Amino acid sequence: MGKQTGAHIVWDWNGTLFHDIDAIIGATNAAFAELGLEPLTLEKYRELYCVPVPKFYERLMGRLPTEAEWEVMDDIFHRYYAEHRVSCGLTVGAVELLSGWRSAGRSQSILSMYVHEELVPLVRGFGIEPHFIRVDGRTGPSGGSKAEHMVRHLGSLRVDPERTVVIGDAADDAVAAQHVGARAVLYTGGSHSRASLEAVGVPVVDTLEEAVAEAERLAA
Repeated sequence: MGKQTGAHIVWDWNGTLFHDIDAIIGATNAAFAELGLEPLTLEKYRELYCVPVPKFYERLMGRLPTEAEWEVMDDIFHRYYAEHRVSCGLTVGAVELLSGWRSAGRSQSILSMYVHEELVPLVRGFGIEPHFIRVDGRTGPSGGSKAEHMVRHLGSLRVDPERTVVIGDAADDAVAAQHVGARAVLYTGGSHSRASLEAVGVPVVDTLEEAVAEAERLAA
């Protein structure tokens, strides 16, 4: 198979295509409650959030969680999130944008750090799977860098990194794009504040529609 030509978008899932920030805040606060920490507001969460997640907890606790604390918090987070994600939907305009990009003859894929075997049925359940040439979630333990996953993802797609734009809601999406020689656009509807995204030095937008327009411009 030869290389795909034309512009390609690699979409992030959580906080980008999937509007799950309320479930994430709830899950984080449920995990914090276990250690007697105060609940966070959305603004505070966005201001402090970073990856790897234990580092985020360190910002709040003043120290890194112990291994036992981390395991308990991680377990509570995932249990709460699994219960509450069912009431979350796709980000406004996502379906039309995915469909429009595909009908223009361009390709797109999903690369997420969300568990692969849970991600695929979720994407399928929204009826949007046919819009993507590949959907990759995380396999293996949580944590780790998105950059390593991006290398494998683009390698399997055979797309030109220079014509590829990563759309995500977190600094690590831009870092992963840079790692493979692709561009990035960051969206403010997820886990980070606009200020922390702007510090990354790539275009920052408030809607997915703006993100796609920017991707088109960057990949031209």
